[in-house]
Amino acid sequence: MDGDFQLKEPVVIEPYNENWPKSYSEFRSQIVNQVGALIQRIDHIGSTAVTGLAAKPIIDIQISVSDLDNIEEVVSGLSEIGFEFRKDNPDLTKRYFRERPGMKRTHIHVRHSGSWSEQFNLLFRDYLREHELARNEYSKVKYQLANLYRDQREKYVEGKTEVVWDIMLKANKWSQAFGWKPSKSDL
Repeated sequence: MDGDFQLKEPVVIEPYNENWPKSYSEFRSQIVNQVGALIQRIDHIGSTAVTGLAAKPIIDIQISVSDLDNIEEVVSGLSEIGFEFRKDNPDLTKRYFRERPGMKRTHIHVRHSGSWSEQFNLLFRDYLREHELARNEYSKVKYQLANLYRDQREKYVEGKTEVVWDIMLKANKWSQAFGWKPSKSDL
């Protein structure tokens, strides 16, 4: 996981907050000013990126790079603006960064441009943006799980698995019928 820091925090779901995109935009500007030349795209992902979706108040940012194994300059640049590289993250499809204490909760996911994990997050976000019923279903499940597992983050995350994959099956069909491709990057 991401170390004890994350596991001790209770799972709190909040109604959609119009300030989430503004927070993302502020972080995006800092990141692009610091390491923009090194990245291929940057996107607001996760639940705070979907208008109307209840979420944990954590801004998720996805940065796409051409070489995931050669990001020393990205690590250095993100560190200069307050983000800590979490080397212990077990997900080898990304490099993961967290805010330093005292900063607004932010997760930065650096992924290989064009990779399945990059595309998965973009498709999931875009499908939820376009489908109110799926958005409402996902919100409902998140509130239920947060009530059940307030102090057990891993169980909360595991509990979302079924609804996430159900949504992704629908998103896959939608993407084929719609001819989905990632929207223009926020870079």
